[in-house]
Amino acid sequence: MRILGAAVGNCVHVAGIQAFLSIARANGHTTVFLGPAVPIRTLLDSVKSETPDIVAVSYRLSPGSAQAVLDDLKGALENDPELRKPRYFFGGTPPAALVARDTGIFDAVFDGSEPQDAVVAALKGGVVGRTSGVPSSDLVTRVDASFPAPLVRHHFGLPDMKETVLGARRIAESRALDILSIAPDQNAQESFFRRHEMDPRLDGAGGAPIRTAEDLMTIRDVTRVGNHPLLRCYSGTRDLTKWADMLKDTIDIAWGAVPLMWYSELDGRSKRPLREAIVENQAAIRHYAEAGVPVEVNESHQWALRRCGDTIELATAYIAAYNARALGARTYVCQFMFDTPNGISPSMDMAKMAAKLEMVESLANDKFKVLRMVRSGLASLSTSPQVAKGQMAASVYSAMALRPHIVHVVGFSEADHAATAEDVIESCMIARGAVQKALLGLPDPLADPAVAARKSQLAKEARFLVDAVKRAGHKRSEDPLTDPETLYWSVKDGLLDAPDLTGVAVARGRIATAIVDGACVAVDRVTGRPVPESERIGALGMTEKDLDMVEM
Repeated sequence: MRILGAAVGNCVHVAGIQAFLSIARANGHTTVFLGPAVPIRTLLDSVKSETPDIVAVSYRLSPGSAQAVLDDLKGALENDPELRKPRYFFGGTPPAALVARDTGIFDAVFDGSEPQDAVVAALKGGVVGRTSGVPSSDLVTRVDASFPAPLVRHHFGLPDMKETVLGARRIAESRALDILSIAPDQNAQESFFRRHEMDPRLDGAGGAPIRTAEDLMTIRDVTRVGNHPLLRCYSGTRDLTKWADMLKDTIDIAWGAVPLMWYSELDGRSKRPLREAIVENQAAIRHYAEAGVPVEVNESHQWALRRCGDTIELATAYIAAYNARALGARTYVCQFMFDTPNGISPSMDMAKMAAKLEMVESLANDKFKVLRMVRSGLASLSTSPQVAKGQMAASVYSAMALRPHIVHVVGFSEADHAATAEDVIESCMIARGAVQKALLGLPDPLADPAVAARKSQLAKEARFLVDAVKRAGHKRSEDPLTDPETLYWSVKDGLLDAPDLTGVAVARGRIATAIVDGACVAVDRVTGRPVPESERIGALGMTEKDLDMVEM
């Protein structure tokens, strides 16, 4: 489309109109800017000569003067049918926007409080404003309608169910986010279907005390206001297929997030033996896929949180996506957790994420679509809310280099307390500010030779590890990466390992990692020297026969 823009009348403020035109260009439209303080007659002459599809008018002065300027515009449009062919948009301060709405001549009116996806929707012909129609309940449809602006997600769950319901409604009314993740307490996650096992003293620990399907439906009902955010919920750490059915029936879950190996004896979030957990987790992934629900396998960041090293994080990201595809998922939400572990540098973090993206997207095809979701690492945020706000905004801004479809906002308050509704709204709006800045244009991080070199090295090391897992299990299964027994022994034997798994019976916990030159790498426990993956695997005592290393 061709878009004509101007700050009109006696208004010389052009930042708002330029921001709008920049978003339009980012979405493939042609723009013409007439400048500041453009007389209405000059604007209308340009409408006839430029024949735009949209005329974007900006005015940021007092509502009284806005009334006079816009009355002139309205009168001209009423007297000349040719001038009414384009759609007219207005942007200004909230008081001026009220005047603009009352004129009835604008298809879209922006007062600065709208999320960026509202601008994108308006450009695509959607309705903008507090009276917007109900958006799609389908994740992919919403993503496509918003992109390149990502959908914004935040989790929410307070120890009191009534406060959770009231807060969820306030969040939906604010339009601050697009996806609300419901956070049940640990009692619910582990024992929802086994109420007799719950410890009442732990009610509300870690989230909302959801005890019935009706609790979920209540949250669904109260959030059908504002921009009707998509809903999702933690998967539960046991009885995952039962959770999947309930979440589909109650909140029409936007996507299911299931680990491959976790929520087991590996991390203690349930008492499931690792072998059984892998089998049940795979069954839940398949169950979501068969129901047509997108899937996230939230695996690799669990390893990263335990300081596994960048190589193992990438290998497990690939194995997780591989399982999702093999188990029938058609839409895959791949999470990229930045700032993890603490101390990783932004440049080496970006190298790791670029390598992860390359590996995971190598699996994509016409039957397996990958959606990119970025987030900050929870442990990276300060307990000081002021410092945490800066850290969160910087993290979101940097992560935009991946051109994400979803930004998972980790609230600035999380290092101190569970986010209230007000914390969620503020965090999401801070994140939107970072997103808007990034959408104006970011440099290519891979143009930095150090980032490009690390990405290449890391992808090579991670593929070596993935191949080692395959070869370790090739006698057990024709498809070792999906074989529960192979995955179990990959952990048990230490191919997949993390320092924080020390003392876990089912894992080795013998790998040592450290931050070296900004990256998290495996190191010699005594000397601190970085250890290549081939050397680390060799030190596990595995022979060439075990891994068929001769063929690699």
